[in-house]
Amino acid sequence: MGFSGFPDEAFEFYEGLAADNSKTYWTARKQVYEQAIRMPLIALTAELEPEFGAAKIFRPYRDVRFSKDKSPYKTQQGAYTDQGFYVAVDADGLMVAGGLYGPSPDQLARFRVAVDAGSSGEALVKIVEQLRIDGFEIAGDRLKTRPRGIAEDHPRLELLKHRSLYAHKGWPPEPWVHTSASVDRIREEWRALRPFQEWTAEHVA
Repeated sequence: MGFSGFPDEAFEFYEGLAADNSKTYWTARKQVYEQAIRMPLIALTAELEPEFGAAKIFRPYRDVRFSKDKSPYKTQQGAYTDQGFYVAVDADGLMVAGGLYGPSPDQLARFRVAVDAGSSGEALVKIVEQLRIDGFEIAGDRLKTRPRGIAEDHPRLELLKHRSLYAHKGWPPEPWVHTSASVDRIREEWRALRPFQEWTAEHVA
């Protein structure tokens, strides 16, 4: 079936899960998760696949082996395309993102080389500035001090401090989120993110 939006039950499900992250809650409402969250997300990403690539729907279960937090379930459901575009549903609504999420050491090294270089570094500055103009929030894990070997007065020092760098934008469960209009909105935002994804693919991946 085609995508027709995320129903209220999707957001109510995650509100309840935030209050009671337990197997009991999950088991009693698993059908809600399947019908209101997982299946609509599969349908949404299928409609976007021709332009943005096939998507992986993440598992709803947390890996708690090395975590102090033993809550068994993730409080959002995300999907990530093979071109690096991200979409997620949680209690707060709908969110899209793109960028460099968890780079390996060699990817991070290539990222810093590219940011340090004049042409590629300035290209990223312009991309990030445009994303801010378009309403995206720029985020990511950052060093408190400058990376080793980088001058204090480097013109792109703030970008060089990043150990991950991504842009994201979200919306509460407004009326359009409950309809097929979500496809067009996400397509528009992913297109805005494409220069960021292309820069990352060229210089880092």
